[in-house]
Amino acid sequence: MRTLNTFLLSAAVMLAGSVSVMAAEAEASIDSGDTAWMLTSTLLVLMMCLPGLALFYGGLVRAKNVLSIFVQCFAMAGVMSLLWVAFGYAVAAGEGGNAFFGWDSKMLFLNHLTDESVSGSIPESVWITFQMTFIIISPAIIVGAFAERMKFAAVLIFTILWTVLSYLPMWHMAWGGGLFHHWGAIDFAGGNVVHINAGIAGLVACLFVGKRKGFPGPALVPHNVPYVLIGAALLWVGWFGFNAGSAGAASASAGMAMLTTQIATAAAVVVWMALEWIISKKPTAVGAATGAVAGLVAITPAAGSAGVMGAMAMGAISSLVCYFAVTTLKHKLNYDDSLDVFGVHGMGGIVGALLTGVFIRGEDGGSVLQFWIQAKSVMVTIVWSGLAAAFALTVAKVLCGGLRVAEEVEDGGLDRTDHGEEAYNWES
Repeated sequence: MRTLNTFLLSAAVMLAGSVSVMAAEAEASIDSGDTAWMLTSTLLVLMMCLPGLALFYGGLVRAKNVLSIFVQCFAMAGVMSLLWVAFGYAVAAGEGGNAFFGWDSKMLFLNHLTDESVSGSIPESVWITFQMTFIIISPAIIVGAFAERMKFAAVLIFTILWTVLSYLPMWHMAWGGGLFHHWGAIDFAGGNVVHINAGIAGLVACLFVGKRKGFPGPALVPHNVPYVLIGAALLWVGWFGFNAGSAGAASASAGMAMLTTQIATAAAVVVWMALEWIISKKPTAVGAATGAVAGLVAITPAAGSAGVMGAMAMGAISSLVCYFAVTTLKHKLNYDDSLDVFGVHGMGGIVGALLTGVFIRGEDGGSVLQFWIQAKSVMVTIVWSGLAAAFALTVAKVLCGGLRVAEEVEDGGLDRTDHGEEAYNWES
């Protein structure tokens, strides 16, 4: 018996020692500086949606619909966080599956995750949460396309289905070792995955739902321009977490991504204001804010590979293209993309993804081959997202008895009828 007790004690000591060694190795591979930066980046990207995008979109709609925008953004933060944890991460990042979908059943509900799980030089829990903020803001971007006229239940059904059918596979194709990765496409922080993907879905959605009453007309104007500017400012600051955070570490790559992001955005703001000054004789606050977003969108896929001059060119070109998309193309084609989701995120994302193949810093620079690879990835994203959105909208329409609110609801505003609240008490 004494021999058995001695054996068991020795085994327990050895096991404890092995666990201690494993924990020490995990701790040794984690860089505290990288972890601190990624924790900060995660908060910055979350701030882009709440309150950044909520304020930006909320200021652009009419007063009777501002709360509906805030509620939809909050709903995306809640629903998509749970979806990502339950199975989204397994579908996006799982090493099984194929060129379009990943899979790993052990990752469902993050059952594989432990305190010792590491991703690069940071805890995997931090990386998972960082990517969770991306899945939150992507469908939140879409809601601007059909603002002021879509049933809340239909919004939820549509965005959930689109996220499963389009966002998760795009994540896998670009960042999970799937199709775009095999092609060698460059998408540093989400040109295809986030912006083109959401922009195309927004275009399809606004076509399905139809135009707002009175479009186009003078009554459809922003109700609170300071909200728009504050929201755009929060997006601008938060985007450094979006782009520089995608380096996954506090590294030279993160530093260059921060620099190129600022340069592209600055160029886009200047070009947009100059265009308004020349064409309509007044550089507007909403125009400056929109130009900033156009520049931020364009540099997103190239933030880790473009140089300073390339970033400046990308911001300027994107601003030019997006300006004419929202002021001319939309009205010529007569579609009501309420808050210009396609015009800014879709068109800006396409410009950025294509020019990523042109403006590559270093001796080799861009190439015709890389441009073609980028173009292929853009075409796949457009078709995939468009089909996924159409299917998701059809299902939502059937389940909700239509996508659009009743005419009297649209007249009265979604705040009061859908959520039982009003943003402003005009009598006080």
